[in-house]
Amino acid sequence: MTSTDPPAHACDSPGDHPAPDDDRSALDDNRSALDDRKDHLLRALADLDNMRKRYAGELRRERAAERSTATAAWLPVLDNLERALAHADADPNVIVAGVRAVRDQAVEVLDRLGYPRRDEVGVPFDPARHEVAAVVENTGAPPGTVLEVVRPGYGDAERQLRPEAVAVSGRQDGVAVSGRQQD
Repeated sequence: MTSTDPPAHACDSPGDHPAPDDDRSALDDNRSALDDRKDHLLRALADLDNMRKRYAGELRRERAAERSTATAAWLPVLDNLERALAHADADPNVIVAGVRAVRDQAVEVLDRLGYPRRDEVGVPFDPARHEVAAVVENTGAPPGTVLEVVRPGYGDAERQLRPEAVAVSGRQDGVAVSGRQQD
């Protein structure tokens, strides 16, 4: 070997290189496998898109069914309000009793729909359930006690339509509603 000859490698012998036909065959096999994977991926994407569309349609149908159920629950309340209006010229005491009955019916519907009425007095203020409408000072009640419900709340801890609006006891001997000392 002369100094101008390239160094010999173990794979430089004629039997170590694959034949051109072998390269084409391997390339064709790789292309075929790639085409199969591409086809599989496209089918999976089409299946996913079809499933998304199917679930969106099912969700629309379920929402419509829930709206119908909730609306149907309110129809008797509406019927009784119309009956009360039809007797508007009657004795005011009878009308008031009828309106109270309709209100009770509406509260019952909300409860059946999963939103019970909350209007507790004498309980500690809870910012997750209550909204302060007024603070009354020097009431004799411990600070932060609900003294009056200004507007009832509906729902529970997991599902709340709205919090109770309440009047709470405030400062008593320098202690604020939050329980911290006032300056």
